[in-house]
Amino acid sequence: MSANRQAGFTLIELMIVVAIIGVLAAIAVPRYQDYVARSEAASGLATIKGVQTAYEERVLTGNTPSLTSTDAGYIGTPEDASNLGKVSLLDDKGGLQFLYSGGNLDKKKIQLQRDGNGAWTCKTDIDAGNRPNGCSTALAD
Repeated sequence: MSANRQAGFTLIELMIVVAIIGVLAAIAVPRYQDYVARSEAASGLATIKGVQTAYEERVLTGNTPSLTSTDAGYIGTPEDASNLGKVSLLDDKGGLQFLYSGGNLDKKKIQLQRDGNGAWTCKTDIDAGNRPNGCSTALAD
């Protein structure tokens, strides 16, 4: 007669597997959130970089840049061009701003500022670890 042995995992083996999965998740979730924040930051910058040339062209032709499609100075994008936030104009300094609404970067902003000589500077208040390439200057409040 042969003895029947039951095969399977012991409780301790299952607990070890669950502990390993917990450790991996504890490492992966924050890294994923950082990745998403960097991705959102790059997307916001791309949104305003895409209309930087149109803004410059309006200034050089003597038109006042505008986000209103019926104006002569329309720069080709509406205020709500992205679902991550709003595009606006920097009237006092000259330039463009992207203000995040919701997500990992809620209430953070990226600004492309234009000086009187036509030089552009990118400034942001996004944490240094999540700032998009080409926008490393901190935005002073």
